[in-house]
Amino acid sequence: MMNYWSNSPYQTLLPSPDGQLLVTNDFLRTYLHRPELNLVPESCAAEQMLHQRLLENPLTEIADSDIKAMADEDIQENYRVWLRYRDRLVAASSLENFYMSLFKGDGVDVPPLFVMQLAQIFVRHILGENAHPLEVRMGELFFRTQKISVLEDSIVMGADEEVIARNAQAGESGNIMDLLKGKSMLTRSADLDVLYEDNAGEYWARNEDFDFAVQLNFGHEPINHFCRVLEKWIKHFLGVAVRITPMQQISDPKWSWHVGLDAAATEILNKLYHKETLDTDELEKVICLFRLDFIDEAAVTKAQQGKPVYLAIAMNDQQQLKLKPQNLLFNLPLTKAS
Repeated sequence: MMNYWSNSPYQTLLPSPDGQLLVTNDFLRTYLHRPELNLVPESCAAEQMLHQRLLENPLTEIADSDIKAMADEDIQENYRVWLRYRDRLVAASSLENFYMSLFKGDGVDVPPLFVMQLAQIFVRHILGENAHPLEVRMGELFFRTQKISVLEDSIVMGADEEVIARNAQAGESGNIMDLLKGKSMLTRSADLDVLYEDNAGEYWARNEDFDFAVQLNFGHEPINHFCRVLEKWIKHFLGVAVRITPMQQISDPKWSWHVGLDAAATEILNKLYHKETLDTDELEKVICLFRLDFIDEAAVTKAQQGKPVYLAIAMNDQQQLKLKPQNLLFNLPLTKAS
């Protein structure tokens, strides 16, 4: 059993009997220690007092006059944002319920960073302590942007964009190809290594460095493990059992449903579905295609029963893979009861 991503506030949450996550005071306190709210030497007396009150009781009511008493207007706004976020968290029946509510109505109205942190928490919860290290590495795609490079022989590599940018400050360029070949990008720690089946155990010692690259080609183990994470994500939130299989092309004359797992993939799948012509550059953005089959047919609308759903991941114009895992929770052809 492995504990990983220990810097995530996952351990401060309380699992309910049905496997959902319940918000605790300790979970709320973790936000007060973040840079946006934590005290600094310049913090005024009003800010120090408010911060201490919330640490003692994160649920305490805060008047707007308490916020206006703080000298720094940026800090005032940070507290307003967090207090709105706190109140919605506490009002929800579970953290999952809150997450689902974010994508309904007029759109997400909390900082994107908070949304990414929640995705990490859910992936950590879903994978548990007995996860395969490659499964955990592919789970990083749910909350960390990947920089994509195509190397020789059409090898598609993904690496954490933030790590690439940080390493670029210590070297000559930010090219992942140089990193992988060890030509440049001298770093303050280790160069970027590639995680694969044979060395997967090395992930645990560096699980919060996010500095392993992975090969994302069809037929390679990381993509297979990515499928398992997607299946568990759907099962946890929707209670629906599915099987997801990587594929190289869609040649289905009865293609009836698809879901892009990111904005670039959604645009490409829509064009393919409508038989629009795509140029070579657009097609080369596709990283992998997938087929989703429902094990539980009763959860699917009658029109879609017995038919697959096609999925895709793709890089955008900036060679980024920015997964939108919520797409799988709202865009599958499920009955209302699901």
